[in-house]
Amino acid sequence: MADTVKGPASYFPSIEKKYGRSIAEWKDLIRSSPLTKHMELVAWLKTEHGLGHGHANALVADTLAERK
Repeated sequence: MADTVKGPASYFPSIEKKYGRSIAEWKDLIRSSPLTKHMELVAWLKTEHGLGHGHANALVADTLAERK
């Protein structure tokens, strides 16, 4: 039986489908931003790239977690 994806990654299939970019592309975009704070990055994705709050939050949370 397949494990159910939980946490931020559970949003990834719908993000790719809705916005037409791979998760790797979104993460590269986040990493290349001069912004470093979680909510600044979320707001930037929402205003500059048209993402919804939940999708932006999931991408930022997962990307920033990689730094730790």
